[in-house]
Amino acid sequence: MSIQDKLLAQRIYLILASLFICSLVVSNLIFQKFFYWYPFGDVKIFGAKLFQISVGIIPYPITFLITDIISEIYGKKRANQVVTTGIFASVFSLGIIYIASAVPAIENSPVTDVLFTKVFGQTALAVIASMIAYLFAQYIDIQVYHFWKKITNGKMLWVRNNFSTITSQAIDTFSVLFLLCSFKILSWDLFVPLFISGFFFKIFIALIDTPFMYLAVYYFRRRFNLNVNQELVID
Repeated sequence: MSIQDKLLAQRIYLILASLFICSLVVSNLIFQKFFYWYPFGDVKIFGAKLFQISVGIIPYPITFLITDIISEIYGKKRANQVVTTGIFASVFSLGIIYIASAVPAIENSPVTDVLFTKVFGQTALAVIASMIAYLFAQYIDIQVYHFWKKITNGKMLWVRNNFSTITSQAIDTFSVLFLLCSFKILSWDLFVPLFISGFFFKIFIALIDTPFMYLAVYYFRRRFNLNVNQELVID
């Protein structure tokens, strides 16, 4: 690979990593707002109407699409590096929130201490819960992705893209809701409907993002002359 191609591959990797980190941090900051979205009308699954979800779940599936793209093109090691970096970014953002909470607001501040605490006061526990669940989910996603990649010998991209995401999202959704309910950030009566809504929403998004996964892989293989199952080396 030429120097120009290697530099381009590195820039794209950095862009993907930055989008990943941004999506992860933002999802942890905005999670406390919940909304209803009923694209399927009155469809219910185990009594839960689709979808009753947190706005924090909107950017979250993007992280799994990005790690799948990085896994496919840059390899398992690079995907794990991005996940680890995302954890450090979440911890760093948590530290900033702590400092911002400790600083008293002036009398004429548009955002008072009470309002700030109401919005971000439970972010610490939420981020901790999210990070624990996220660690399990993302690393499992990468492991499952490469398991199916090996089994299919680099073919049937849709299989590893969807199966890895479905497995990891089930673990993530269950874990984060279990921890949030245990920390009493959410009440236990919300566990089942939020799990069903969150999990099926993530599956819905995973199916939608499959064409984008194919487009990304097609671009990389065409631009960098990669064969099926071949990965970019940018060291």
